[in-house]
Amino acid sequence: MKDYLIQTLRQVLAGIDGVPADFELELETPQNPEHGDLATNAAMKLARHLKQSPRAIADDLVRRLRALPVDPKRIAGIEVAGPGFINFQFAVTFLSDALAGVLVVGDTYGRSTLGGGQRAIVEYVSANPTGPLTVGHGRNAVLGDTIANLLAWSGFDVTREYYFNDAGRQMRILGESVQSRYNALVRPGGPTRQIERGEGEFVEVPADFPEDGYQGDYIIDIARTIQRAHGDALVGSTDVTPFKRAAEEAIFADIKQSLRRLHIEMDTFFNEHSLYESGAIWKIVERFRDQGVAYD
Repeated sequence: MKDYLIQTLRQVLAGIDGVPADFELELETPQNPEHGDLATNAAMKLARHLKQSPRAIADDLVRRLRALPVDPKRIAGIEVAGPGFINFQFAVTFLSDALAGVLVVGDTYGRSTLGGGQRAIVEYVSANPTGPLTVGHGRNAVLGDTIANLLAWSGFDVTREYYFNDAGRQMRILGESVQSRYNALVRPGGPTRQIERGEGEFVEVPADFPEDGYQGDYIIDIARTIQRAHGDALVGSTDVTPFKRAAEEAIFADIKQSLRRLHIEMDTFFNEHSLYESGAIWKIVERFRDQGVAYD
């Protein structure tokens, strides 16, 4: 409708001397619905060019619009309001025809080919597998998936990517936390200590529990799963890898279940650590250096 009205207004303005060739028309929705469906302030913007009052210009524009005439199946009324606004009221047939068009195309309404099949990667959520998703992660999951849906709806070839890192200090602490809980389950009655959980609340943990360890009950659940699978075979192990791997698998299973409950399905789970293992990071850095866009 805006395109139709702008073309019609330009047709009228073309017959008025003094209207600048590059004059820009604006159409906005009035704050008060009683003032119509769309309005233009063209008359007020033209006042300094035509050396007339905005109201007189608006009256002239409306007269010319009615003389064309405008399409009655689209526009039911045109009126001048206030100091020179021109208000347009849509015809009922235009609204009903638009709704009928929506019903005809059904679920494909609004789909476009703007993207032209270009590839687009949307990376979101991307929490490292150190614990269940938080409300903040959930918010970003919904936001990211909405962006991906909009891009796909607009004709892009979209890949939804979850980017994570299972290496580094936090993952090591996760493994140590699980290992400590596992040792306590297999050999109960060992020494314990109190650590502060926050806001003056303390929790009892095994004596070998890491200082910055993960305190959630899910750590105990993972340790119990390892105990059922391996018995006491891992007691005294100096390798934290089995505990870290078990924790990652269990936490990712929980994360994926949470995403499924939000009806979110990722296409890829990309591991940051793999970029270092493959040497891809350093290859890119060298390319940057060769192109003179990096420095040490």
